[in-house]
Amino acid sequence: MSLQSHKEQPPLLEVNGLRKYYSVKGSLNIFAGAKEQVKAIDDVSLKLYEGETFGLVGESGCGKSTLGKSILRLTEPTEGKAMYKNKDLFQLNSRELVKVRKDLQMVFQDPYSSLNPRKRIGNILEEPLAIHSIGNKKERTDKVLEVLNKVGMGIDHYYRYPHELSGGQMQRIGLARALVVNPKIIISDEPVSALDVSIQSQIINLLRHLQQDLKLTYLFIAHDISVVRFISDKIGVMYLGKIVEEASTDSLFETPYHPYTKALLSAVPNPKPRFKKERIILKGEIPSPLNPPSGCVFHTRCPYVMDICKKEIPVNREITKNHYVACHLFNDV
Repeated sequence: MSLQSHKEQPPLLEVNGLRKYYSVKGSLNIFAGAKEQVKAIDDVSLKLYEGETFGLVGESGCGKSTLGKSILRLTEPTEGKAMYKNKDLFQLNSRELVKVRKDLQMVFQDPYSSLNPRKRIGNILEEPLAIHSIGNKKERTDKVLEVLNKVGMGIDHYYRYPHELSGGQMQRIGLARALVVNPKIIISDEPVSALDVSIQSQIINLLRHLQQDLKLTYLFIAHDISVVRFISDKIGVMYLGKIVEEASTDSLFETPYHPYTKALLSAVPNPKPRFKKERIILKGEIPSPLNPPSGCVFHTRCPYVMDICKKEIPVNREITKNHYVACHLFNDV
């Protein structure tokens, strides 16, 4: 879907000002019972449009997985809104949330830990249908066999246990479990990071095929920007709980603006470079979300740091059409 068509339709899911803080006892004041906060997600906003893939990329620990789980309320958000069909997901009660979760499903990074090892695959896949009171026993079995076929599995897998499957097969089962209730949105949390490269390409191609066939919308979370590039229409770059740059895939790779994005892209191997690409090496470690830097969270590692970066949080600005950056280097743009 082209970004130009976004004005013709409202977003399918719109997240505004999402924050997720975890309270922890302060190490220095543990006996006094004082608490500090880990800012896993700090004021993140994004929009998902029907039929598109929004890729979310960043280093491990930046809050990508927490963002996906917070949207679905698998972990309760601290603050913010998530509008879906004119309803704020964060304000729904438990009964209302169960109903809407049929439309919003998740594929987890480690499928084995999310599958019950004591149940056969068929029973695991029929369970969501039973929870949502969809069909009778025969209809549920037929639906599961249909979905298994769609993800490239056979009827024999219906009777197997999770430990009898390979990593790629288990990821297909995790995808099948999400698909069985006919969702509108699937949040994929690092779905290929634990797989061999050849299996990764099979799963990515399967996701793209299913998206076209079933008109699915994806939030695709990964740390490998090359994988994100292959599947995404739009990419958000995340650092220490914040999205620092957002643009269409082509725009982001052709003209990255944020210093962190430039550093990520400089690390991508290019077997046939037109010109020698300068490798940007970031110094230092990612700051702790328990004690994030003041001002811009990236200023402790940024090669272009200015005094203002240490004091003020940068505003998210539209630098070119549909290309947003939160960086003080573009204050005058």
